[in-house]
Amino acid sequence: MDIKKRLIIYNNLTIIVPFIVTAVVALIFIFVSSKFFNANITYRDFKKVSLVKSELLNVTKDIAKSSTKSIKGDQEFQKYLTEKLSVVNGKIIIIKNGNIEFSSQNLEKIDIAKSLKESDKRLNNSLQIDNIYYSIDRFPLVFRDGTYGKVIFLVPAAVEPDIFKSFIITILLTFLICFASMSVIISYIFSKKILEPITLLKKATAEISHGDLNFKIVESGDREIKELCADFEKMRIQLKDSVRMRMKYDENRKMLLSSISHDLKTPITSIEGYVQGILDGVASTPQKLEHYLKTIYSKTGQMNSMIDDLLLYSKLDLKQIPFNYEKTDIVEYFNYCISENEPELEESNIKIKLENHLKNSKYVMIDRERFMRVVLNIIGNSKKYMDKTHGQITIFLRETNLSIIIEIRDNGCGIGQDNVNKIFNRFYREDSSRSNISGSGLGLAISKQIVEGHNGKIWAISHGTEGTSIIISLGKIINTYRQER
Repeated sequence: MDIKKRLIIYNNLTIIVPFIVTAVVALIFIFVSSKFFNANITYRDFKKVSLVKSELLNVTKDIAKSSTKSIKGDQEFQKYLTEKLSVVNGKIIIIKNGNIEFSSQNLEKIDIAKSLKESDKRLNNSLQIDNIYYSIDRFPLVFRDGTYGKVIFLVPAAVEPDIFKSFIITILLTFLICFASMSVIISYIFSKKILEPITLLKKATAEISHGDLNFKIVESGDREIKELCADFEKMRIQLKDSVRMRMKYDENRKMLLSSISHDLKTPITSIEGYVQGILDGVASTPQKLEHYLKTIYSKTGQMNSMIDDLLLYSKLDLKQIPFNYEKTDIVEYFNYCISENEPELEESNIKIKLENHLKNSKYVMIDRERFMRVVLNIIGNSKKYMDKTHGQITIFLRETNLSIIIEIRDNGCGIGQDNVNKIFNRFYREDSSRSNISGSGLGLAISKQIVEGHNGKIWAISHGTEGTSIIISLGKIINTYRQER
C-alpha cells in the first residue's frame, strides 16, 4: 500500500468510526431509556422538539423586531402570543411590574408559581404539569405605558428535558472522545508504519557511512518507503562492488608493477652487463663488440615490446580502445593469417594448416586488426613452446547454432591440467623453465581482453604431451551465407 492511499483510508476512519460508535451509543441509550426509565426517544420526538424550538424562536424574533408599542393594545398582544404558541400547544404568562398580567387557560395558581420560580433561575429549566414536561423560556418586555415586565413561555417538550439533555451530552461526549481516540490511534499506527522503516534506513545509512558495507537494508513499510529502501540497497551493493573493484584494481596494479618490474629487470641487467663489458674493454675485438651491441639492441627491442604490450593491456583493461567491427568472412581471414605466418613458421620447422568444417555460416563481426593480434599471440606462443622436431599448428573452424568456434591446436609440450586456464593471467608461466623465454607475459591476457571485447569467449584445453588447443567462440551472422547462396 502506498502512503497516499493509507492516508486517505486513515483520514476516513478518523471520521467514520466516531460516527458509527456514536450511532451505536445513541441506539443503546434509547433502548435503555425506553426499557428501564419509560422515556421514549424516537425520531418523531426529535422532530417535534425541533418544531417547538423553531416556533419559539420565531416568536422571540417577532418580539425583538416589533416592540409592544406598535401593538394597539395589551389584549391584542396577548392574543398574538397565544395564537403563535397554539401551534405547539404552548402556554404563556405575562408579568407586569411583578404582577401577573395574563396567563393561559388551564394554568393553576400553583403551576404559575412554579413557573415563576423556575423562570427566575439563570439556566432554563423544565416543569411538569399534568404529566407533561414543559421547557421554560423568558423574554423581557416594555409595555405601552413604559412599565417593564416579561413574558414566560411554557413549551411542551417531546421527552423529559433531563433525559434529552443527558442524551445530547452523551452523544457529544461519545463523538468527541471517540474522535480524539481515533486520532491518537491512527496517528500512532501511521507514524509507526513510516518511522520504523525510516529508523532502520537511518541506522543502515549510518553503518554505511562508517564503512560497514555489509549491513543489509531491509525493505519494509509502504510502497514508497520500500522503493526508497530498495534504491538505498542498490546503492549499497554498487558501492560495495566499487570498493571491491577498487581494491582489486589496487591489488592488480601492485601485482602488475611487481611483475613488469621483474620482467624488465632481466633485459636491463643484461644490457647493463654488456655495456659494462664494453667499458671495461672485454669486447676487445670488432667481432665481440658487434656481438655485444647486437645483444644490447635485441634486449632494448624486447623491452620496447614489453612496454607496448603493457600499455595495450592497460588501455584494453580500462576500455579506452574502441573496436572497429567489420563483417568478415572468417575462412578468407584465416587463409590470409596462414599465408602471412607460414614462411616464418617454416623457418622453425613448423607447419600450419586450416581445416574448415563450416556449413551454414562463415561471417562474423570482428575488428580485423585487433583480432589479428589475438591470432598472432596464440601462434607466437605455440612457436615459443614447441618442443617437437616437426611442429604442427592446425586451425579448425566449426559452428554451433549461434557461434563460430575457432580452435588453434599445436603439438607442443602441452600444459598441466590444473594450470591450463591460468595461461590467460598476466605474466603467468607454468613453470620456472619457461621464465627465460622472451616476451612480456601479457600476450594471452591481451588476447582474452580483445576476445571479450568482441563479446566472445576464449579458453584452453590441454592434450598432455601432445599439445594444447586454444579455443575461441564468436557470435556468427545468421542466414547471411544462405542468402548469398
